[in-house]
Amino acid sequence: MKILGGVLVVVGLVALLYGGFSWTERDKVVDVGPVEITKTDHKRLPIPPIAGALVLVAGVVLLVVKRRA
Repeated sequence: MKILGGVLVVVGLVALLYGGFSWTERDKVVDVGPVEITKTDHKRLPIPPIAGALVLVAGVVLLVVKRRA
């Protein structure tokens, strides 16, 4: 439970600090002999701040609450 709590805290902090994930996709459009044309797309997956805060709080709760037997 403590490992899961720690992971949730880290994920929550990353979501709050960066606001999401972004990546770049490159697609080959034309490839004729020595001529090659590529298209670059920048994509982003935004994470709402409230979701990051909820994950952070859930991680802190898992770290603080003692496990019952």
